[in-house]
Amino acid sequence: MSSPVDSHVGSARQTPLFDKCRAFDLPQRAQAAGVYSYFRVIESAQEPEVWIDGRRFIMLGSNNYLGLTNHPKVKEAAIAAVQRYGTGCGGSRFLNGTLDLHTRLEEKLAAFIGTAGAVVFSTGFQVNLGVISCLVDRDDIIYLDKQDHACIFDGARLSLGEVRRFRHNDTDDLLRLINTDANGSAGKLIVVDGVFSMEGDIAPLPQIVAIARNHGAAILLDDAHGIGVLGPNGRGTAEHFGLEAQIDLVMGTFSKSLASVGGFVCGDSSVIQYIRHKARSFIFSAAPAPACAAAASAALDILQAEPQRREALWKNTRFMLEEFRRLGFDTGESQTPVIPLIIGEDINALIFARRLHDAGLFVNAVVPPATPRGRALIRTSYMATHTQQQLCRALEIFEKVGRELAVI
Repeated sequence: MSSPVDSHVGSARQTPLFDKCRAFDLPQRAQAAGVYSYFRVIESAQEPEVWIDGRRFIMLGSNNYLGLTNHPKVKEAAIAAVQRYGTGCGGSRFLNGTLDLHTRLEEKLAAFIGTAGAVVFSTGFQVNLGVISCLVDRDDIIYLDKQDHACIFDGARLSLGEVRRFRHNDTDDLLRLINTDANGSAGKLIVVDGVFSMEGDIAPLPQIVAIARNHGAAILLDDAHGIGVLGPNGRGTAEHFGLEAQIDLVMGTFSKSLASVGGFVCGDSSVIQYIRHKARSFIFSAAPAPACAAAASAALDILQAEPQRREALWKNTRFMLEEFRRLGFDTGESQTPVIPLIIGEDINALIFARRLHDAGLFVNAVVPPATPRGRALIRTSYMATHTQQQLCRALEIFEKVGRELAVI
């Protein structure tokens, strides 16, 4: 039987701090309208088809690009790591939590990306929080694309430097801003996504590199959605453009092509050493779990040994892009396995997503602040392991719902 004290645990007291929480009724209103499509509970692995409430859905909302999250070798590596090291590290990398698993993975990542050093964090979000905030100091300036990922903006807010935002993929606007900052002694950092996660377009890296070199700026490339996807060897956006030697820092995650959880940054050994000792989200966070590090390492091996996976991914991507455009959908500037269907108004995107869900398609409705106001969209993404039959069935549903809702 609970005590009077126990019965009050977890209840919000009547203080002004919680007023905004009580007033926040958007989820309830969306649920009442039958258009809420978040926090769906999946009962199976992240495969091309998943199970929800006993129903089978075609999964077009996962970042499992190479289809490795349920690969036998990846699972075997994770299980073996648990059997040897246990389920956790019992502390931070800085103190007692660094395993030989972590250091071997860092060596493999540095060799893969082609840098002198690498450091592994517990999540990709923590990479950008820690790297940006520890490198950008007072009197330094950071330049961000307005559609950079949220963790980039949060890392910039935690830094002591000035923050400049340029229009999405607009290098003329970046050049205007960097020319405005006449203090040549200030440290400058340009941070861009290689592949933008909501609309699947690619950063104009050649122009950004030229601006950076002409103005003494460093470049941090967030390649969370590029690693394993772009480039002849899957090394990402810099390899795609042949600019690997021109990028100062490359950040990536394990939660996309590498079938796990965690993140990393690769670069010059002196910079990586500084990050190891200064990035607060690294020093003060628990080390990546053994299973996560081992799974990512196994996935990296498969990525390099099986280029046919990337070829299958691009075959599926080209097919869906061509078919969506043939049907009349607006896919924006997508050039990658992230393909948006631009809808416009928030409510219309939510209704569209719900209708697709009812028909057996799992997609993601994206509304502000994850996308600009008035540009709500349906985010679809593809795997190497999708079959032609699954994609054709999905297109039938997209066409039917798109015509019924006058989207096409």
